[in-house]
Amino acid sequence: MNSNTSKSKLLPKAEKLLRNLSLERLRVAFDFLAYLKERESSDATQELLTTPGFEENFMKASGQVDKGDIVGFDKIKRHV
Repeated sequence: MNSNTSKSKLLPKAEKLLRNLSLERLRVAFDFLAYLKERESSDATQELLTTPGFEENFMKASGQVDKGDIVGFDKIKRHV
């Protein structure tokens, strides 16, 4: 499969393959897909945690939310 294949083209092909698997193999495929999703999420979290200043800024923002020190989206959106 080449790297230019879009997600919208790949999903129906993957579904067709999954539909033709035995129940046992489908369970294995499902477990593997769940693992990949978890891994992707973990990788993204790790990337954020290694971003300089992220944790400090996140904690500061969380504190602001807890205190209600927020600005609604309708106050900041721009008319385009």
